[in-house]
Amino acid sequence: MGRGKVELKRIENQTSRQVTFSKRKSGILKKAFELSVLCEAEVAIIIFSPSGKFYQFATDEMDRIIARYRNEVGLLHSNHKQLRTEKSWKSEIEELEKSINIMEARLRHFSGEDIATLGVKELKQLERQLKIGVNRIRSKKKRVMTEQINSLKRRQKDLQEENLRLQQKVQLQELHDANLSLRNLGANRRIEFQQRYSLCTLLKNKNKNTKHI
Repeated sequence: MGRGKVELKRIENQTSRQVTFSKRKSGILKKAFELSVLCEAEVAIIIFSPSGKFYQFATDEMDRIIARYRNEVGLLHSNHKQLRTEKSWKSEIEELEKSINIMEARLRHFSGEDIATLGVKELKQLERQLKIGVNRIRSKKKRVMTEQINSLKRRQKDLQEENLRLQQKVQLQELHDANLSLRNLGANRRIEFQQRYSLCTLLKNKNKNTKHI
């Protein structure tokens, strides 16, 4: 009986996914080797695992096979596009460097450094930005302090309630002990009364017997 058709979808379990990758990768590399030997085919395979590990197989130099592939699909004629892309990258990098330099200069200005070369307009703008920053800091400080005060109040309330519960528990225990002491005292007095009553009864009976004699 043949195996059922395997549904092609992402394996959710990471361990199972890694095991399947390892088995299938070995199978692909084996098939590529067999194809190159049996059919004298030029084969090149590049694999990156989910973790980024690199695997490759090539019947000849990988660079030569890739160059042949690029020539076959016309990628060599698009080198000028790649050059334009590199120029755009360089331009973007330069813009980013300018932005970084401006931000670093502003940071130094906020710290009171390198302000000797600033004009009146720049100084006013810097002052306005500092005021905005100070107001934000004060607002943040007020909010944090309010949260801390509220937290302390909640903690104080919890401690007061816990203290009240402990006091009530102690009072109940003291009341229980007092009731137990009263019951013990009453029992002792009853025993003492019974002993005295028995003694009196015994003395009366003894006196009666003496008179009869």
